[in-house]
Amino acid sequence: MGALKYAVIGVVAIVVVAAALVLLLQTPHGVPVQYFGSPSGYEAFVPNGQTITYNGHTDPVGELILNNGKTIDDVIWDGQYAGTIIDNHNQIVQLNNQFVGQTDPINNQSYVPLQDLYVIKGQVPVENVTINGQTYYVIGANSINPADIAGFYTYQGWVSNFVEAMNTPGTYAAVLPGNSPVFTWTNTTGTVAYQTIKYEQYGLNGAGRHVLILPNETIIPYGAFDNIAGPSLNNYIVVQQVYNSSS
Repeated sequence: MGALKYAVIGVVAIVVVAAALVLLLQTPHGVPVQYFGSPSGYEAFVPNGQTITYNGHTDPVGELILNNGKTIDDVIWDGQYAGTIIDNHNQIVQLNNQFVGQTDPINNQSYVPLQDLYVIKGQVPVENVTINGQTYYVIGANSINPADIAGFYTYQGWVSNFVEAMNTPGTYAAVLPGNSPVFTWTNTTGTVAYQTIKYEQYGLNGAGRHVLILPNETIIPYGAFDNIAGPSLNNYIVVQQVYNSSS
């Protein structure tokens, strides 16, 4: 009877181990989730226009900018908003192709390329995966509270500055009045301020005329998308304060 008991226990143990192995083999990742960034910081996914088929659907590829300024390449956004991010980015690219190089009628400077970015408030869940021999970092977007995700667009060369500004204590957001002298500034700031409105007028699913104001009074014009607008970032989306500049 004792031998039979041990035999039964051994069979059960083998079955449990075998089941665990089957689950592990069926798991698409098989690696632990890492959390990048700061619980109180802002991180940003920046699509580069490439897409990849992952888990049976199409996902955008880009880079992840952490709250400390570190940049991670070869990042896949998987889960909620993946298709929306692809559509938003394609809209930005289309409008860039249409307007970059043309002249801003307000300040007589050339339009510059804009870039979309998707800010996450708090840490970002990421897994390492290998696809066709290349390692990627996959953002598990379905594990992020949608209230903590919002989409923005600004000058391509200011994306890192934008994320840094959001993580700088004392930075706040405001809107420019329609007659703001900022639009007449003969520099990139003046151009981008007007260009964010121009893109909105030509069908971009967003609203321009926003500015981040840093403690040193530097301003970064930007727009906010309407279709990815988590309320945790409302202080950068639904902006009430008006920025008045005398010159």
